[in-house]
Amino acid sequence: MPREITGFSNPLVKRVRSLREKKHRKQEGLFLAEGLRILTEARERGILPEMLFLATGARSHELGEALIADVEAAGGDVILTAPDILSKISGKENNQTLVGVYRDRLTRLPKLDRRKAPIWFVAQAMRDPGNLGTLMRIGDAVGAGGVILIDDCVDPFSVETVRASMGALFTQDIATARWGEFIAWLREGPGQLVGTSLNTNHDYQDPQYAPPTFLLIGNEARGLPQEYEQACDVLVKIPMMGRADSLNASVAGAVMAYEVLNQLRRS
Repeated sequence: MPREITGFSNPLVKRVRSLREKKHRKQEGLFLAEGLRILTEARERGILPEMLFLATGARSHELGEALIADVEAAGGDVILTAPDILSKISGKENNQTLVGVYRDRLTRLPKLDRRKAPIWFVAQAMRDPGNLGTLMRIGDAVGAGGVILIDDCVDPFSVETVRASMGALFTQDIATARWGEFIAWLREGPGQLVGTSLNTNHDYQDPQYAPPTFLLIGNEARGLPQEYEQACDVLVKIPMMGRADSLNASVAGAVMAYEVLNQLRRS
């Protein structure tokens, strides 16, 4: 049966609330996810929270009841608390009625199985949590294996990134690496590295992409460093017919991923 917490000063509330900060997420190896949709997405992948917080007085839902039962059966902690306390935990005024505390999902780069999917994203110094979360959603949509975060990227387990992923965080492998480490790993096996850049005349639809294709997406403001572009097997440009000179990073990732997917479907 769920236990109840009624006070803001409760040590567990303080501990879980601290997971909104990166340093505490890193120390604990835990992160927050909120809302029935995202938590159900995780459950359907066989991933359950270590702690599940429920808002008292919330209307029950069969998916929510199934989640509670599975968490309890797995030995997890189910906690009832007031909606305003749940809001403090999530940092969102219009809070969801469910908040889960999950073990982080980082995979060591050598442990990635590059052959399990034809498309992978490689995000270089991506700083916007909305972009990274959206990139995960795109990866889920095209059947990608996951995202490899290069250099100093935004935290994939921040509350904002998790929200933007809409549950795709639980369908995608996530790894982090420095550039040199990534290139060394990539060249140990099959994999075509494809970069997008303004510094080329090659249209993105011209090359023949070969799986596994690693789509390298640069920093939102600066794009890819020159040495990273030079390391690509293919460097392409997405045509811009209006006044803008480039697309949003996650939008560019979507355009590239669907071009690769469509080529694979035709073949």
